[in-house]
Amino acid sequence: MSVVQETELVVGTRASAADGVLALTLRHPLGEPLPAWEPGAHIDVLLGPGLERQYSLCGDPADRSAWRIAVLREPAGRGGSAHVHERIGQGDKIRVRGPRNTFRLEPAPRYRFIAGGIGITPILPMLAAADAAGAQWTLLYGGRTRRSMAFAEELGRYGNRVTIAPEDETGLLDLPSVLDGMAEGTLVYCCGPGPLLDAVEDRCASGVLRVERFRPKERPAGGDGKFEIELARSGLTLTVAPGVSVLDTVRSAGVEVLYSCTEGTCGTCETDVLDGDPEHRDSVLTSEERERGETMMICVSRCRGRRLVLDL
Repeated sequence: MSVVQETELVVGTRASAADGVLALTLRHPLGEPLPAWEPGAHIDVLLGPGLERQYSLCGDPADRSAWRIAVLREPAGRGGSAHVHERIGQGDKIRVRGPRNTFRLEPAPRYRFIAGGIGITPILPMLAAADAAGAQWTLLYGGRTRRSMAFAEELGRYGNRVTIAPEDETGLLDLPSVLDGMAEGTLVYCCGPGPLLDAVEDRCASGVLRVERFRPKERPAGGDGKFEIELARSGLTLTVAPGVSVLDTVRSAGVEVLYSCTEGTCGTCETDVLDGDPEHRDSVLTSEERERGETMMICVSRCRGRRLVLDL
């Protein structure tokens, strides 16, 4: 598991991107270039003790002078978005960690991009990258209302390759229109609310779809028996008790690991598996990555057998 550096950045600009969506640009306080990133990357924003959130980078990867994120205010959320909207202003300093990428844009001749609401943020830089590579692509972008859809005007430069579909004007997204009859070699990238991602998954063949979830998929009950983990670098062998996560077990033994969401959605705690058969319960890895079993998210995933050997 790679070490991701924490950095203190300054809020350069603060502007409305849509109703309820705040866009922030972040810069180095000394004007130094920021770490490089690729489309699909996100950063952890450290808002305070117990208040850490992940936001996709939605600016231009070639611009090393600034990062852009967009934050949807969620009245029923856990306080992170409210903190950003109410307490972070231009010139304020915030600590971030990253960037990290669990939603990489893979090379392909054709793409179908589907975004719902704030799910447009990781898709934006993907469109520019696909365009620059000469790939064929379309975007279907839905939201509650046109006024609530961030960066809709910015997407106008792509013409009829982009379909803006506010629900109050057009109803639910017409997924068959973009997913049925796709040519061989087409990859589908989707980000948005859970029901949208579930619907897209139901229509896509294995290996075609790449998704990023803001909320974890519902995990099946059961399968929470105890097992052993061997920490190869630390020289420890620990027992993971029923109902206790691997993450909590290794931290209780004094092993420091990076983690954030504890829900299996951010990828921060991804750990290499050196031996054993992990039982994946995350919402990050693709089906192919799960089959390989080379890494696991230790905040939620467990073991199908009696023992795992981890690179910790």
